[in-house]
Amino acid sequence: MSKALLNTRRPIFYSLCEWGQDNPATWASSIGNSWRTTGDIKDTWESMTSRADLNDVWASYAGPGGWNDPDMLEVGNEGMSTEEYRSHFSIWALAKAPLLIGCDIRSMDDDTFEILSNKEVIEVNQDKLGVQGKKVKKTGDLEVWCGPLSENRVAVVLWNRGSSKAKIVADWSDIGLNSSAVVDARDLWMHSTMHSVRHQLKATVEAHACKMYTLTHTT
Repeated sequence: MSKALLNTRRPIFYSLCEWGQDNPATWASSIGNSWRTTGDIKDTWESMTSRADLNDVWASYAGPGGWNDPDMLEVGNEGMSTEEYRSHFSIWALAKAPLLIGCDIRSMDDDTFEILSNKEVIEVNQDKLGVQGKKVKKTGDLEVWCGPLSENRVAVVLWNRGSSKAKIVADWSDIGLNSSAVVDARDLWMHSTMHSVRHQLKATVEAHACKMYTLTHTT
């Protein structure tokens, strides 16, 4: 199939699926453009988070032209809360996963449309550097995920997988920044910017929710 598609000399995206059973991240980049790293997702918090973790294992194998695929988005299918869907979309975007809408677009509500059409989050997913973000810190149910972007920027997700509100802290050393770095932190869901942030990024995050930022160096 791969050879047949190449022989058409047309730009066709070839998505492979064998549910990650034979570790396709280690060999599929020479055959197709994305490969499933997990079994089928369900519209539950437990299924979504487990697929995020399984996909994260293969982060180093992804890159321009070849992407890890933890299965389609469940956003809008009503099995999770709005905050859980926002976390789902944020982690899939950071991981450079294919953002395949899995709900009925004819009947999506306003919250679903707001999530799926967030241009700033989509820009992280489509960043030309093409490096998959990954989990870099875990303290109980509190996690920090991050990845490099073009123009020397960094994308960061502070993810609370616990059942109660909590403060999450990402020190510069956690996300690969020099200790003297000063950045502007753009909140991609609030569409607001914190200027001249030093030493660490921190936020109080609701249960099963996340905060997502892009960090831009100012010095």
